[in-house]
Order: sequence, then structure tokens, then C-alpha cells
Amino acid sequence: MLESILNKLSEVSDRFYEIEGLLSKPDIINDQENYIALSKEYSDLTPVVKSYQKLLEVQATIEETSKSTEDKDTEIRELAASELKDLKGEADDLELQLKGLLLPKDPDDSKNVFLEIRAGTGGDEAALFAGDLFRMYSRLAERNNWTTNVISLREGDHGGYKELVAGIQGKEVYKQLKFEAGVHRVQRVPETESQGRVHTSACSVAVLPEMESLGEIEIDKNDLRIDTFRASGAGGQHVNKTDSAVRLTHLPTGIVVECQDGRSQHKNKARAMSILRSRLLESEQRKQQEAEAENRRNLVGSGDRSERIRTYNFPQGRVTDHRINLTLYKLDEILSGDLLQVVEPLGTEHQADLLAAMASE
Repeated sequence: MLESILNKLSEVSDRFYEIEGLLSKPDIINDQENYIALSKEYSDLTPVVKSYQKLLEVQATIEETSKSTEDKDTEIRELAASELKDLKGEADDLELQLKGLLLPKDPDDSKNVFLEIRAGTGGDEAALFAGDLFRMYSRLAERNNWTTNVISLREGDHGGYKELVAGIQGKEVYKQLKFEAGVHRVQRVPETESQGRVHTSACSVAVLPEMESLGEIEIDKNDLRIDTFRASGAGGQHVNKTDSAVRLTHLPTGIVVECQDGRSQHKNKARAMSILRSRLLESEQRKQQEAEAENRRNLVGSGDRSERIRTYNFPQGRVTDHRINLTLYKLDEILSGDLLQVVEPLGTEHQADLLAAMASE
């Protein structure tokens, strides 16, 4: 294991025992906010320290067993060699486990998300594909017992959506959906195509973690233009008779957010502000990621909207994720919400990138 990683493990271990001592002090126990924070840190560090202690024990046993490989007795040498092989395998597994435990946790993984799907090149076919994508994510949500609600939409002229924004709430929503951000391409024969030719269309998908604290991104009221209008589409008669829908324009960035989900103009404005904060935060994070990408490779999760991330080929029943060169002939399964077979390899690749970056630091 690299010296830099061993030094990190030593630091984590020292901090673990420091917190262990602090948690027994009366002044810490009486300070509930500090006590809870330290208890959480202690809990987070426990699996790292336990694995590190186990690795040190195995390494000590390896050193001791290695001496027996020099024994005069042939039987003892053979037994030691066999045991040494098992011990080295165990040490390798523990090292890999520790590297994974040391990786920084994405603080947004547990958050709910705003899912945005926009039809791109391809006209009506792109809008229909946007509808297919939303159904795919809706079915994934059903599989995970998540809640999905449409916040705003513009329907396509012949079905599907020109643009759709939805909120998805549940356990680790962002963790599973964050790699979906980017350009999705579809190749299929449109129903209106009389010659049977395959057309290529595209949609862009954005996945924004929902802001938990209103203070995370400050927005100057002077930077906002607020418009109200009558909602269109589903929502009942009341929605269509009042100016309950809200459109926010962030003047410095030009970002526009609409919300026509609820009957209350106040609630729609609050929801639109939440989406705006999430977009502004995502924009800042993307700038930071792009700066970091200049120093190290970052194949997954770069947030680059111009990057074609996945192709859905209907004639071949094929789905290809271009970031990791993964091809699956399971189009129907994936469009039915079975995205785990794509999400897991993406997560593994992302973890490998982080490990490589950690090793180079």
C-alpha cells in the first residue's frame, strides 16, 4: 500500500481514539450539538479503524509466518507457504476495502433530486423520446419506492415532452441518478417514417440535488425577475383559472425556472426558488469539476452537458453507455426501469477514478 494512504490511515486512527476520549468527557456530553457531531464522526471512522487494525494484525502474522518458510522441516515450510498465500490474499482484500472506505463520501448522495429532461435534435421524435426517458425514471422510482411529482412541463406536438421538470424524493435518489446527467441519444424508425429509415434524436438530462438549506446559495432579490401566469396542462379547473404558476428569471446567469405544480402561487414560488438554488449550485460545482478535470481524468460524473453519454438503439435492442464502453442488449429491461445494471458499473468506474486520484496525490 502506498505510503500516502498509510499516512492517511494513521491520521484517521489517531482521530478515532481522540474522539473516543472526548466522548467520555462531561463537558462534551452536556454539549448535545457537539456530542452528536462527534458521535457521528466516530461512527463514520469505526469501520475504517477496525479494518486498519485487522490489516495490521494480518501483516504481523505474515511477518511471523514468513520466518517459518525458512524452517529445516519440509512439512513446516510447505504449511507456512500455504498459510502465507492465504494471509496475503486476506491482506490484499483488506487493503482494497480500506481504499474504498477512505474515499470521500458525496454529501449529496442522500438528497432528493430535481430531474430535468429536454428534447434536443430530432423534433417530434426527440419529444417522444423525452417521454420514454421520463417513463424509465418513473419506473425506476416505483422499484425503489420513491415519490415522483411533475413540477412543470411543455408537451410535444405529437406526444412526449419538449421539456419536463420533476421532483423525485426517496432514499439515496441522487446516488442512483447522478450519472444520468448528459445527452441521451436514440436510434429508431419513427412511426411517421414510410421508408423504414432509422433516425437519430437526442435529449438532455439534468439531475440536480435538492437544496436542504435555503442559506446554501444566497440570491439577491434584485437579481430576480418574477412573473406569474395561468398554468396549462393537468391541475384541475382552479389551476387554469388563476395566475398560480410562477416563472423566475435569474438575471446574472439567464437561468429561467417555472413551477405550475400546485394551486398556491406562494408554494409554486417557493418550489421554483428551490430549483433555482439547485441549478446555481450545480453550475458552480460543474465549474469546479471542469477545473479539476484539467489535472486528472474524470470519466464519470463530469456534468458536461455536451457529452453524449448513452445511446438507445431500438432496431438492435441495444443500450450503450459511452463513458465506460458498456453495451447491453437489454433495451426493454432498461426502459422498464431496470437501471441498476448500468448504474452499478458506472459507480464502480467512478470509484476507480477516485482511487487513482487518491493514489496520485
